[in-house]
Amino acid sequence: MSRPPNEPCSITWDCMLPGPPSKNNGGAVDLSSAGLLCYAAGSSIAILDTHSMQLVSTIPLPPPPSSAVSPFITAVRWSPLPLPHHLLDNDNSSQHLLLAVGDRHGRISLVDSRSKSPLHFFDTINNNNPNSSKLGIQDLCWIQTRSDSWALAAISGTSLLSIYNTATGRCFFKYDASPEYFSCLRRDPFDSRHFCALGLKGFLLSVKLLGDDSENDVVLKELQVPTDASELQRLERDSSNGGSNNVGAPASALFPNYVVKFAFSPHWKHVILVGFPREVVLFDLQYESVLLAAGFPRGCGKFLEVLPDANMEVFYCAHLDGKLSTWRRKEGEQAHIICSMDELIPSIGTSVPSPLVLAVAISQSDSTFQDIRKLCPDADSLDVDFYNPFDFFDESHIISKTHVISITDDGKVWKWILTAEGSRDARKDTENVNGAAEAREIPVVEVESQSETSSSDQPVPNTVTYLDDTRRRESRQSGRTIAVDEMSFKMNLVGQLHLLSSAVSMLAVPSPSLTATLSRGGNTPALAVPLVALGTQSGTIDVIDISANAVAASFSVHSSVIRGLRWLGNSRLVSFSYSQGSEKTGGYVNRLVVTCLRTGLNRTFRVLQKPERAPIRALRASSSGRYLLILFRDAPVEVWAMTKTPIMLRSLALPFTVLEWTLPTVPRPAQSKPTGTSSFLSRERVGLPPTGTSSPTQASSTDSKGADGSQEEFSESFAFALVNGAVGVFEVHGRRIRDFRPKWPSSSFVSSDGLITAMAYRLPHVVMGDRSGNIRWWDVTTGQSSSFNTHREGIRRIKFSPVVPGDRSRGRVAVLFQDNTFSVFDLDSPDPLANSLLQPQFPGTLVLELDWLALRTNKDDPLVLCMAGADSSFRIVELNVGDQKMGGLGPPARYTKERFRPVPLPSPILLPTPHALALRMILQLGVKPSWFDPFAAYSQIPGTPSAGDLRGYMIDSPRVGDSAVAEMLLKVLEPYRKEGCLLDDESARLYAKVVKKGSTLRLAFAAAIFGESMEALFWLQLPHALKHLMNKLVNKSPQKASGRAQTPEIDEASMLSRISSKGKSAPGSGKKNVLVDGQLRLLAFEQEELWERANERITWHEKLVGEEAIQNRVHELVSVGNLEVAVSLLLSTNPESSYFYPNALRAVALSSAVSSSLLELAVKVVAANMVRTDRSMSGTHLLCAVGRYQEACSQDSVCKATLENLRKPFNDCEIRVITLINACLHVASTLSQLQDAGCWTDAATLAATHLKGSDYARVLQRWAEHVLHAEHNIWRALILYVAAGTLQEALEALREAQLVDTAAMFVSVCREIQAEFLSKLDSDEESNTMKDKVLNLPGLNPVNEDVIAVDEYYGQYQRKLVHLCIDSQPYTD
Repeated sequence: MSRPPNEPCSITWDCMLPGPPSKNNGGAVDLSSAGLLCYAAGSSIAILDTHSMQLVSTIPLPPPPSSAVSPFITAVRWSPLPLPHHLLDNDNSSQHLLLAVGDRHGRISLVDSRSKSPLHFFDTINNNNPNSSKLGIQDLCWIQTRSDSWALAAISGTSLLSIYNTATGRCFFKYDASPEYFSCLRRDPFDSRHFCALGLKGFLLSVKLLGDDSENDVVLKELQVPTDASELQRLERDSSNGGSNNVGAPASALFPNYVVKFAFSPHWKHVILVGFPREVVLFDLQYESVLLAAGFPRGCGKFLEVLPDANMEVFYCAHLDGKLSTWRRKEGEQAHIICSMDELIPSIGTSVPSPLVLAVAISQSDSTFQDIRKLCPDADSLDVDFYNPFDFFDESHIISKTHVISITDDGKVWKWILTAEGSRDARKDTENVNGAAEAREIPVVEVESQSETSSSDQPVPNTVTYLDDTRRRESRQSGRTIAVDEMSFKMNLVGQLHLLSSAVSMLAVPSPSLTATLSRGGNTPALAVPLVALGTQSGTIDVIDISANAVAASFSVHSSVIRGLRWLGNSRLVSFSYSQGSEKTGGYVNRLVVTCLRTGLNRTFRVLQKPERAPIRALRASSSGRYLLILFRDAPVEVWAMTKTPIMLRSLALPFTVLEWTLPTVPRPAQSKPTGTSSFLSRERVGLPPTGTSSPTQASSTDSKGADGSQEEFSESFAFALVNGAVGVFEVHGRRIRDFRPKWPSSSFVSSDGLITAMAYRLPHVVMGDRSGNIRWWDVTTGQSSSFNTHREGIRRIKFSPVVPGDRSRGRVAVLFQDNTFSVFDLDSPDPLANSLLQPQFPGTLVLELDWLALRTNKDDPLVLCMAGADSSFRIVELNVGDQKMGGLGPPARYTKERFRPVPLPSPILLPTPHALALRMILQLGVKPSWFDPFAAYSQIPGTPSAGDLRGYMIDSPRVGDSAVAEMLLKVLEPYRKEGCLLDDESARLYAKVVKKGSTLRLAFAAAIFGESMEALFWLQLPHALKHLMNKLVNKSPQKASGRAQTPEIDEASMLSRISSKGKSAPGSGKKNVLVDGQLRLLAFEQEELWERANERITWHEKLVGEEAIQNRVHELVSVGNLEVAVSLLLSTNPESSYFYPNALRAVALSSAVSSSLLELAVKVVAANMVRTDRSMSGTHLLCAVGRYQEACSQDSVCKATLENLRKPFNDCEIRVITLINACLHVASTLSQLQDAGCWTDAATLAATHLKGSDYARVLQRWAEHVLHAEHNIWRALILYVAAGTLQEALEALREAQLVDTAAMFVSVCREIQAEFLSKLDSDEESNTMKDKVLNLPGLNPVNEDVIAVDEYYGQYQRKLVHLCIDSQPYTD
C-alpha cells in the first residue's frame, strides 16, 4: 500500500464543478442507501445528494507518478460500513463515507469523501507481469470477510479478477478467466460473503470468501448462463482486424455498446437477473438452470442496466436508446413479462441529437421507508396537527414508489419516480372484503398486542375482535391485497441537476468595475456579480454561480465549438464560433452572438452573405462592455461599439499579436504612505504619481461631463503589441480612436528571441509575456520598465489580480504557460521569481484557461482564482495573501461559513460523526415534528417551547439513560435545524407519523435515515419475533399452515390417479399480494413464512426437463414435506434411465414415511416397470413381496434396505436429497447433520414442516449462531435469537459488536413490547398464571447484571457523546 503520488500538502479545492461524464468512464456510478450518489466524470468523482439534487463535492483523483494528467475513473463503490457507533476522542475516521475508486491505469484507491483526498492506493502491480499495472479497472465490489472487515474485489483488464485486503492493500487472490471478458461484479444481498462475476459470453463465477488472508479462504464455482454470443464474436473479429491499441483496456472500453450486467434478486435467494444486449435471463444459481429467457421487443434498444425493485417483484431494464422497460412477475411462476416502456430523456427541452444515457441507478432505501410507511398508513392519522406543515400530505393512491437516477453525457443528472397504482374501485372492494373476512372472535388469551393502546379505564371484554397473526401482518404491511396484473406503472421526472454540459473551451469573468450602466468610472468600483461564463465544445454557454457552486443558467448559442467568450457589462455575453465554407466557396463562416442573461435571447450581428477569407481569432471586450475588438487571423482588427444594435467604428490594419483593454482604475486609499521597501514595479522609478493623478479614462470622462453631471461620451484605452515587438496604447473616445501617446520606456521592448504572446493592462501598468518565457513590465505614465525570465515555456495568459483599498501589493499576476501549468508572481516584490507561487502539476489536470474572480471587499480576504481544466472541469482555488510574503494555495485561516445553497442540504450522513450520532439518538428518543420546522423558534404556536427552552420538544416516552442529555443534544443540533439541514420534507412528514407509533418505528426510521437498512428491518421485525416468543411461553401454539397434511389410508385407484398426474404441485389459488412483507423476508424466522417461501419455489422448476431437474424438484418437495408428490415424481422416472434404480429406491423409502398403502403401491409400480423392461425376475420378486410376503417389506426393513443401497450417490444434489430423506424419517436426530453440511435453509424448512416448540427453537438458535459468526449478519442473528428465546445471547452479540446504544434500546423495546402484551391479558387465574410466565423475559431480568451494565454504559455513552459534539466544529462545505 502506498501513499498518493504528487499529493499536495497545502492545496484544497474550495469548489469544483465536474465536467460531463463520457463513455470512457464506463458508466461508473453508485447510489448509497443513505441517498448519496457518486459517479465518475473524467478523472474526478462527483458526489450528489439525491434528496435535494445538489452537488455535495467533487473529488479529483491525483495523477500517477509517470503522468501529469489523471486517467479516467472507471469504477466507484461506496463503502458498506455503517455509521460508527463507538466514541473515540482521537478518531476522525469517516469509514461510512469511504469510496473505492478504480481508474483506467489500473489503480485502486480508497478515497475519503469528507477530506476529499485518497487515503491510500492498493498494490495492483504484478511482479510477474509488469504491464499488469496498466490493466484498466472494470468494476469493484465490497465483500465481507469478518464482522468488522471487508475485502475488495476488482476486475482488471478483460479477464482478471483480484481480491484485496482493504486494511493492507495486499492482493491475496487472483483468477484469470481468459479468453472470457468479465463485465461486472455484484454482492449477494442474502449473504455478504458471496458475490458473482459475470462475463460477456455468459460465463458466471460464483465466489464466497471465508477470510481475507490467503487464496485458501476463497471458494469458487464456475457456471454458464446460456446466451447467443454471435454478435460478440463478430465484434472480436472486427477488433482484431482493426489492430486496436487498447492493450489492457477493460471490456467497457473494447465493446462500449455490448453491455452485459446482472443483479441479485432482492426477494429470492440464489436468483439473479441477467441482462444481455438482446434479452434478459432469470438464472437460478442453486440449480444452475434458466428460469426465464425473454427477448426485448422490436423497437427497443440494446441493454444497458438491470434494476430490481425491492418493493415488489418487478425489475426495470435501461436501454442504450434511453428507454426504460418495466417487467412484472407472472402469477404463480418465476417468469416476467414487459408491461410498460418509458423514456429516460424527455422529448421536450433536450438538444438534437438527444444526449446518451450513460448510467442508471435505483434507490435501495425506498423499500425500507415503504416498510415503515405501511405500518403507519395515512388513514390512521386522524389527529392532524394543524400547526405542523408535514401533516397535510396524502399518498393513498400510490401503492409503491421507487426513485431512479439517470446520468446523461450532457452533464445532467435526472431523478425519476416510478410509481405503481391500482384500480381505485378494485382497491376499495378489496379493502372492504378483507376487513370483513379477516375479523373473528377468539378468547382473550390468544390475543396478540395491537399497535393501538386502549384506555385504562375501559373494561377489557372476554372476547375481542382480532385479526389472526399472519393475515394481520399482511394487512398492516401492505394495507390491501393487490396483484401485479391489477397495477399500472407510471414514471415522472421529479428532479434534475444541471452540471457542465460539455468540455470547456473558454472562460470569461466579469470585470471588477462594470460601468456599462452608470458610465461613471472612478475609484469606486461597481458591484461585481459572482458569475463566471464558460464556453463549451458543444456550443452552449454555462453560467456558473460561484456562491452556490452550481450552473445558474445554460444557453444553447452555437452549433460548434465556442472559440471566444467575453462579458459585456454584467448581463450580456458576446461569443463567436466559425465553420469552414463549402468546397465550392471555401473560406470561413464567422458567427458572432450577443446573449442576454436576463431574457435568454441570442442576437447575431456582423452577418455576412458570403464566407470570409479569415476566421476570427479572438474577442476583447472593454471593462464597461461598450467596446469590442474583433481579431482576425491575418486580417485587420475591427472596433465595434456594442450598443443595442452593434456598430463597427473602424478597422485597424496593423499586424497585432496581442490586444488587451485596460482594467478599471486601481482603487487607492485616501492617504498613501510611502514605503521604504524597494520592489520590482518601483525599480528605477523617479517618483510615484500622486493619488489624485487622473488616468486617461478618468480625464476623458471628467471632461465630457455635462452641467447636470451626466456623461455623454466615455473613453477607454487598450494596449497592444505588434509582430515586430513594438507596443503601444490606443484610446477609444466615443467613435474616435487615437494614440494615447504614453511615455515610452528607456530601453527597447523589441525581443530578439520571441513574439509577445500575452499581455495584461491596468493603468498605469502593462505587463507582457513572450514565447520564450520572459515577463516585461512597463509604466505608461513614467516610462519605468523592467523584465525577468521565468525559465519556463511560452506564456499564454497574464491576468492582474483584483485589488482593494489597503492591499500591500498591486502587482500580483497569474501567468498561464504554454504547457498548461501556471504560476502566480508578485511584481511588487524585489525578486518576483524567488517569491512566486509555482504549481507545475496541479493535481491531476492541466489548466486551459484561468482568471481572477473579483469578489474581494477586504484586504484580508483571500484571492480567488478560476480555472478551466483540460479534464472539462471548472475549479476555484483560494490564495491566502494575509502575510507580507506570497501566500499559499490552501484554506483560509479564519472560520468560513457554508456557502450559499438555493435549498438546504438535508443529508444527515454528511454531518460530523458525533453530530450524526446526536441526531440519531434524538430521533430514537422521539422529538416533536415541529422541531424540524426552521421557523418554529419565531412562530407563536401554542405548546411550542420558548426560544431558550428545548426540553418541551421531546415527546413523553420511556426515558433511557440520562434525561438531561436530550436537551444538550438539541442545542448542539440547533444550527443545523435553523438551516433546515437535518431532514428533507418527505422524511419529516414520515417522521411526523412515525413518532406517534411507538419506539420500534422510531428506531427503524433513525436507522433508515443513515442508510442502515438491515438494522431498520430488525427493529420492524423485533415486535413480531418477541410476540412469537411470548406466545410460546404462555403455551399458545400458533396454527401451523403446513402443506403436509396428515395422510389417511387411501385407496389404490386414488393413489394411481395422483401418480399418473406426474406429481404436479398445485400452488394456492387466489391472487398473491406482491407487497406482502417486502424486504422483511430477509429476516424471516416463522414456520409459516419459511414453509410458504420454500413451497412457492417448487412451481419455478416444473417446466424444467432432465434428470438433474427431477433431483432438484424432489429436493424441494421433500424439504417442504410434500412426500406424496415427491414419490410420484420419482416413480415417473423412465425405466431406461440410469437414474431409475436410485429413484425407485428413494421412492420406496419416502413412501414408507407416508403410509403403508403408498409403500405398497410404490413397490408395485417399480415392479411393473421392471417387468416391462425385460427385468421380469426382479419385478416378479417385488410383486411376490407385495402380494404374499408383505411382512418382508415392512417400513423399517424397506427403509433400511433402501438407504443401504444409496451409499454411493451420483452428485451433490443427490447427497442433499438423500440427507433430506433421512431427515424426513428421523427428523430430530438428523437435522444437526443437515446443518453441519451447510444446508441451513433446508434444515430450517424441514424444521418448520416437522418440528415445533423447543425443538424448533433449538434449530433457530443454532442457525442464529451460524448467521452471526459465519455470515456476519448480526441483525438477522438477533431476530433468530429472539424467536428462539435466547435473549441473553442477543444481548451478548450486541455487546461484542460494541453497539452500546443499540443494546440499551433493545432492552427498552423488549420491555415495552412485554408490557403491552401483558396489558392485553385478562385478570382471571389462568391469565395470571400466563403473566407469571412472561413477567421476566429470559435473559432480560431487571436484576440481571448484564442488563444493569447496559443501562450504566449507555449513560456513560450519552455523556461522552455530548462532550464530543461540543468539541466538534459544525459541518461546512
